[in-house]
Amino acid sequence: MVESVFDISKNLNAFIINLLFLNIIRLMGITLLFESEKPNTKHCPLCPFRFLCIQNLLSEKVDQMMEWSSRRSVVRMNGDKFRRFVKAPPRNYSVIVMFTALQPQRQCSVCRQANEEYQVLANSWRYSSAFSNKLFFTVVDYDEGADVFQQLNMNSAPTFMHFPAKGKPKRADTFDLQRIGFASEQLAKWIIRVFRPPNYSGTIALALLVSLVGGLLYLRRNNLEFIYNKTGWAMAALCVVFAMTSGQMWNHIRGPPYAHKNPQNGQVSYIHGSSQAQFVAESHIILLLNAAITMGMVLLNEAATSKGDVGKRRIICLVGLGLVVFFFSFLLSIFRSKYHGYPYR
Repeated sequence: MVESVFDISKNLNAFIINLLFLNIIRLMGITLLFESEKPNTKHCPLCPFRFLCIQNLLSEKVDQMMEWSSRRSVVRMNGDKFRRFVKAPPRNYSVIVMFTALQPQRQCSVCRQANEEYQVLANSWRYSSAFSNKLFFTVVDYDEGADVFQQLNMNSAPTFMHFPAKGKPKRADTFDLQRIGFASEQLAKWIIRVFRPPNYSGTIALALLVSLVGGLLYLRRNNLEFIYNKTGWAMAALCVVFAMTSGQMWNHIRGPPYAHKNPQNGQVSYIHGSSQAQFVAESHIILLLNAAITMGMVLLNEAATSKGDVGKRRIICLVGLGLVVFFFSFLLSIFRSKYHGYPYR
């Protein structure tokens, strides 16, 4: 009986020693994980606290990014920092990266101008009430991270990319610099689209409008003579024509800025100098010019077809002719400034 008790005690002691030895091995695995320069939880199969390891690593990365952001709005990164804080998991924050070439020997004037706009945007985010640890602004210069450019197959600068917290960057996560430009306002709109969740306010507003119109038609179902009003339909058709001929659909698809302010002299341009693009303000100007020309043509037609007083008809004719001549000349001058080869010969 005594021997059996001693046997049980020996077995229990051996079990406790083995358990302690196993725990020591696991703790060593955890220590090696945290001390590794590039930790990876897949290399720690014995770690029973894998989730805790990931959370600690994530906390360290976020704290480091917040510390850098507190010193400078745009965090400069080389290849190692980019791979560790942007590409490598775990990561619960989004990163906006500007790939550029700012060194004088590169002679990239566009890079310097885009960097100024990028700095304005990053400073606005840093000092705004919405600032959080979910979005960071960084920059990778070619001379400090040429391997990053090669890794991403990038052969032009500047380029803006959004690296989401989850998943890989998609096509919409690359800013279309050639089409939209690099103004800070346009960068902010792009970041809002890729960083924030979808906004369904437009769809809801359209549904409410359709419901309102349908309700009014239902209430007036016994008196729908206004639907056959030719003047109303003509005005609605003119509004659609003015909107389409002024480039509103192009604005909706491309999303250009309202105007452009030259960062060097502060001059604001409302007319784009190229025939391949336009500003929102430019489409509004064209809409007003087309409306004025149309009003002049209507007055000319009214003066020719009406049977009223001759003097009144003459005044209407002169006003209409003046509207057509003045605003059509203005429209041609805008056309000439955008199409530098006009008049074609």
